[in-house]
Amino acid sequence: MSRRKHFADPPPELSGRFPPRQRLALGFPTLTAAPPPELLPTREDWTLRVFGLAAERTFTWADLLALPQSTLTLDIHCVTHWSKLDTVWTGVRTRDLLAALELSPQATHVMAHAHGDYSAALSLDDWRREDLLLAHSYAGEALEEKHGGPLRLVAPHRYFWKSVKWLEGLEFMDRDRPGYWEARGYHHRGDPWKSERWERD
Repeated sequence: MSRRKHFADPPPELSGRFPPRQRLALGFPTLTAAPPPELLPTREDWTLRVFGLAAERTFTWADLLALPQSTLTLDIHCVTHWSKLDTVWTGVRTRDLLAALELSPQATHVMAHAHGDYSAALSLDDWRREDLLLAHSYAGEALEEKHGGPLRLVAPHRYFWKSVKWLEGLEFMDRDRPGYWEARGYHHRGDPWKSERWERD
């Protein structure tokens, strides 16, 4: 099917919300580095392990829901040149999760690990932002597996490869470290407003 049916040029009145070289997604494209893991846990069986430069802890689904819940409306930007505006996510702000953890003073970065071999890192300063979310719902419904359910990271200020799907682990580190795509040449930061697609950019 033609890309013209899936994407459109940014409306002039909304152009300020689009980073350079981005187009408007008319649906919600699903792109992954690999197919979803065959045996994803159900919400009842899901856990999130915290480790590294933090007191080790494992969150259950009930633990996650006991934390403060937030609903955020966010614009998201994929490295493959599409943007989707006004997406609505519900979950736990990363800064609220941090408040429940005991971190080492040496911790500066967080590697988010998916079920499978996918990972991506952000700085701890990123994690303290108000608009980063561990999302379990999208548009008022439980997050679908194809979009990263049962839980994914949503980091709207970075290209969407940083928003790790099928989240299972958070590793606190004392330095930045390449994740799945960064090890293959993607930019370590991935700022869409600076077109940071490749490390050479």
